[in-house]
Amino acid sequence: MKSLILKTASEYLLPLLLLFSVFILMRGHYEPGGGFVGGLIASIALVLHFFANGEEKTRKFLHIHPGIFIPIGLSLSLVSGFLPLFIGSPFMTGLWIPDPFPVIGMVGTALFFDIGVYFVVVGVTLTIIFTIAESV
Repeated sequence: MKSLILKTASEYLLPLLLLFSVFILMRGHYEPGGGFVGGLIASIALVLHFFANGEEKTRKFLHIHPGIFIPIGLSLSLVSGFLPLFIGSPFMTGLWIPDPFPVIGMVGTALFFDIGVYFVVVGVTLTIIFTIAESV
């Protein structure tokens, strides 16, 4: 697609949507949102960039194949689930650092699980989109 309006809009919307996806990710362990919704918003931002600029420029923007995000996210989620077992708590028990961090708030295993889900969703979505684009 060679639309000047879409290309210009995507330049401004990409950073805003990525920032919004991180906001949704970070508030997810307190309120609705989290890794899945944040990952979908980030994927939408990158798909918009793909539609406006083409596959080659989007791949250059990412620097790596999006499939790399899948094992990273799965590993992070798995580690956050198994971490409580080392202190004698059941699998997937939420562990929290006692003092809140500025801006972020309370940090615990739920946040790392959400970050893992975020990476998996972005990786799977973009891998599917890029695979479909290659076959067309």
